[in-house]
Amino acid sequence: MSDSLRYCQYNKGLELNGYVFMLNHIRLIVTSPDIAGFLRDFKRFTSAKFKANLESTESSVLKLFVDAQGSYRFWMETNTPKKIEKPAFYLQKLNYIHENPVRKGYVARPEHWLWSSANPASPLLTKLLATWCYTLDDYYRQPDGACCPVRNVLRRLHAAA
Repeated sequence: MSDSLRYCQYNKGLELNGYVFMLNHIRLIVTSPDIAGFLRDFKRFTSAKFKANLESTESSVLKLFVDAQGSYRFWMETNTPKKIEKPAFYLQKLNYIHENPVRKGYVARPEHWLWSSANPASPLLTKLLATWCYTLDDYYRQPDGACCPVRNVLRRLHAAA
């Protein structure tokens, strides 16, 4: 999945504004000149890769993804992207996706999950919506007084502005 997202970043104008890969789903916040085209192409490409990988490594698992028509279905058919028009909505969604691995008990803090934009060592290039950085600083304050690495980045962006 990461290779497909990188390809879209470098060749289709995709900006990744937040993400998390979980064991059974992904959450993305993206900016794209063609969201519908991105979703279509991303799902088509990754479905073919998933199928090929399962055929070669876990062929018995592949049958779990066959739908009533006999086609392989790796992605939900219904996904309705929501347009982010306000900073508060972006913050709420970014926090929600970053907290996914914590809620599942996989890690203690969002920045500890490798496949997340909360992780400073994230394998994917993420472009936060920095025009809203003045609101993100307080949002990422942790109850124990520590701060999310995203907060540190945004504090530097805000200070430079």
